[in-house]
Amino acid sequence: MSRIYLIAGLGADTRVYNNIDLQDHEVITVDWIEPAPQDTLVAYAQKLIYQYNIKPNSVLIGNSLGGILSVEIAKFMPISKVILISSIKTSDEAPGYFKLFRNLPIQKLIPGKLFTSMGFLVKPMFGHMSAEDAWLFNDMLKHTSPVFAKWAMNAVLHWKNDVVPPNLYHITGDKDLVFDYKRIKNPTIIKGGTHIMIFDKAKEINKLLKKILAPK
Repeated sequence: MSRIYLIAGLGADTRVYNNIDLQDHEVITVDWIEPAPQDTLVAYAQKLIYQYNIKPNSVLIGNSLGGILSVEIAKFMPISKVILISSIKTSDEAPGYFKLFRNLPIQKLIPGKLFTSMGFLVKPMFGHMSAEDAWLFNDMLKHTSPVFAKWAMNAVLHWKNDVVPPNLYHITGDKDLVFDYKRIKNPTIIKGGTHIMIFDKAKEINKLLKKILAPK
């Protein structure tokens, strides 16, 4: 049985994994901790390792921002498997608009509290959701720490990485408007999958996870 750490995305918590079936494994959910203003994603990954006592040869599953942090954690220790869902593994895979926001950092002018109440603006980029999933999406965003949200937006935009850890599996959707699958190297593509496909494409994701996590 694998020990699996689940890491959510920006504006979300580990309830995003509600439809993911990992019942045959030991699962540890990783909740966000407050960052220091100067923390990089590398420094924050170190804090998660310490806070959650992440051990070598564990499995990391990261959704969106959680995938990026999973990559950074895997650079500190040998990890059995790193599984990214709707994420990116190197800064080369980041969308072009990241450069725009780095050069024109309007995100620094947005109060964190405002970001966590902007579900109606960001939801269209995430894809169509059922009423139940939309409620959960908004509730997760509403309960995101404004301090964390503002820090994370800036930290992600300035993330630099060209190291792909071994044993990495990358699952993405061809309708993801946040991270374009065409920029991603060697992914497993889920047709019709949006950035929030972890909700409505969970059945397909579970099949892939079962194969990835099967003992060899």
